[in-house]
Amino acid sequence: MNHVRTVLFLAATVCAQAGRAGTPSAAQMDKDLLEVSVPRLQEYYAKHKYTVTEVVRWHLERIHRYDGIYRSLETVMEADALAAAAREDAEAARGSAVRGALWGVPIVIKANTSIAGEVTTDGWSGYTVPGHELIAPKDAPIVAKLRAAGAIILAHANMPDFANSDTNRSSSFGRTGNAYDVRFSPGGSSGGIVTALTANMAVLGNGTDTGNSIRMPSATSAVIGVFPTRGLVSIAGIAPLDWLLDNTGPIARNVTDAAIALTVMAGEDPSDAATTGSAAKAEPGPYTRYLKADALRGKRFGVPAFILKGTGIPFHGVPAAVSDAAAAKIEAAAAMPLQAPTRAAFMKALDELTAAGATVVIDESILPESFAAHASRISTYPYVLEGTNQFLQEFGPAQYRSAGEYERVLGAPLGAAIVGQEPSNTRFGDVVVTQQDVETSPESKANYFDPRRRALEEYLEPLERLKLDGYVYPAIQMPPVDETLAQEGRLSEGPHSATSWVNMLGVPAVVVVGGFYPGGLPFGLEMSGRPWKDGDLLGFAYAWERATHHRHPPVLVERGLLTNTP
Repeated sequence: MNHVRTVLFLAATVCAQAGRAGTPSAAQMDKDLLEVSVPRLQEYYAKHKYTVTEVVRWHLERIHRYDGIYRSLETVMEADALAAAAREDAEAARGSAVRGALWGVPIVIKANTSIAGEVTTDGWSGYTVPGHELIAPKDAPIVAKLRAAGAIILAHANMPDFANSDTNRSSSFGRTGNAYDVRFSPGGSSGGIVTALTANMAVLGNGTDTGNSIRMPSATSAVIGVFPTRGLVSIAGIAPLDWLLDNTGPIARNVTDAAIALTVMAGEDPSDAATTGSAAKAEPGPYTRYLKADALRGKRFGVPAFILKGTGIPFHGVPAAVSDAAAAKIEAAAAMPLQAPTRAAFMKALDELTAAGATVVIDESILPESFAAHASRISTYPYVLEGTNQFLQEFGPAQYRSAGEYERVLGAPLGAAIVGQEPSNTRFGDVVVTQQDVETSPESKANYFDPRRRALEEYLEPLERLKLDGYVYPAIQMPPVDETLAQEGRLSEGPHSATSWVNMLGVPAVVVVGGFYPGGLPFGLEMSGRPWKDGDLLGFAYAWERATHHRHPPVLVERGLLTNTP
């Protein structure tokens, strides 16, 4: 597979540069484009300071210069990106450009998200078998929306196989390193996206999140990660890990850019039933309208007690047929203690939150361990195959439109994680989990719908009782891990979080830059809120950003260790 396409598209840009004196110097472009925001980039275009082609080339040059070390991008679509940039420049020169909210903005797309004509690797070598590649027949709806808004797609970003890991190591491409120190993990599964963005190889990207995969990597890399209310943004065209938990949202270097991108991505989609009626439930856009510097003043945030205690919530949950006693043992095995450096960084962030005008409430009754126990009974694993087949039916290649067809064509099955065959999730003592359709299975009510409704009620109860505006907690239970060292006696599996309950409930959450550890790696702070109050949550994030100014870009290297770690 040709991972980096180096064939340059040579386009005439003389007309697009009309009205501008001279060609900008490399030093001036570095000054202007490093950490550039979407509004500032649009200002440059409006003043004819730069063409889209120049901006795209600048980002491509950074990819060529640095990504051999960090390996954030699996497939660089250089020729297509330059062609799209040239078209936008030509339209601008003719005065016919329809400038959408992301016109001329270089973006990267996660490798599980369909781009028409490109291989949706999903991080897995099984989708890249020559002659049997999973070539997307069309764009995912969010990709189509981003294109329509004028964004320029630069690349598919690396991710772990099926998005099923807390680090960023794939069988289709290899390992991605943290941009702040390549030895460390950027987290997973959106680790390629966050590394590319924090390293200024692109301006925006989409993340996907089944248990923490937008939020945890954002925390490792000093970027903003948005987990929207489930149903605000369509997940159609995204290869699922667990479609009842999956979500997608923007990742950006600042809250304003994230709000602009979320406005573009949001909306109802007939191919994703969860989005039906979302326009009537959601706060009206554009989401930039909620960004006010004093948005934290007078607000109240609760700290979930179970997170401070490190109480575990098993990924995919525990089926209803499993006894409470057995479920309690499974939950205990999933415990994830809050490590001391992260606790210290979190307490410091709470002081900053208070300084910004908010009140922080720490109380044992705020999402106690009983909440975690009830959330643990939201069982989604019996239904993962249904999601995989739905995806392949619409976004798979002509050769295979289901898991069964894939196995017949290639003589090998799809990965166990996406067909519901992982031993750790299929047998709980005498209870055997079989694959079913959530809409028709007689077990769905007890497995999924009832425990989800109950846990959501328990999530909302402290908000009402204590008049809270949201919750605040560490996005990860530990700092990013050094992958040159063993982690608990084995190959690193990345940093871990205690936030999969957000997916189980489908409530909105956002990760902001919470500061930095003494060694220089980022700490991420997460906030969650009421369903469909995504605008309010972005407002809190913006006020935090304005009050703290924590973000600073990494210092990149052109040579280093671990460029091809297994």
